[in-house]
Amino acid sequence: MLALVGGDEFNPGNEEQDKLLASAAKAGPAFVVPTAAARQGPEQAVAHATSWFEQFGLSLEELPVLKRADANSKDMAERARSGGFFYLVGGDPGLVAQVLVGSRVWAAILEAWRDGAALAGSSAGAMALCGHTLIRASWPNRFNRRPTAALGLIPDTAVLPHYETFGHRWVESARRELPDVTLLGIDERTAAVWSRDAWSAAGPGVVTVINGSNTATFTTGSTIAGLPSPTRMLPNQ
Repeated sequence: MLALVGGDEFNPGNEEQDKLLASAAKAGPAFVVPTAAARQGPEQAVAHATSWFEQFGLSLEELPVLKRADANSKDMAERARSGGFFYLVGGDPGLVAQVLVGSRVWAAILEAWRDGAALAGSSAGAMALCGHTLIRASWPNRFNRRPTAALGLIPDTAVLPHYETFGHRWVESARRELPDVTLLGIDERTAAVWSRDAWSAAGPGVVTVINGSNTATFTTGSTIAGLPSPTRMLPNQ
């Protein structure tokens, strides 16, 4: 199982997708990955995630990948390879890709996911799992975005998180910069969930798929059309 969450994770409203994720966890450690929050208090993100997932019977521990040296640590990668659940928290949308792309730890997480582990990312974490992540293009305008290469698990796609609050304001610049890429707008506390070879929507909000001039919206329980399947191989393989 794979879940892309629109933000405001580990708070009420996320129960639907998080129950699914907890149920899909494979035997082995369940990890919260605070990379995106490395500059903003990762210990708070870990504590929040740990407390939240207790209600679903899942005991989380931190996979402390905060910098590039962590991501390329053989010991950290070995630990990650044993995982049965991974949740990439929100935070800095560029930092996750900078730290994890091409790293031993990301290769280990991907291998664990291919072997049945559950994987989720919220906001910046969800953005990083796609082919492109969108970072601020100019200061102080935080709605003008430019793409940078991300982890590539969902190819030719870019997530616009917090879509109903501010992510929809990224559409113009994202379309301009990535005219041939699928844009995936996800409302807060809402997820696009990959399971049984199909995407579906979960949570109280809306999932919006933008392909060129075509826009489609999906609510909880509905099958999402127009979104690429996750790749089974690393982009550089």
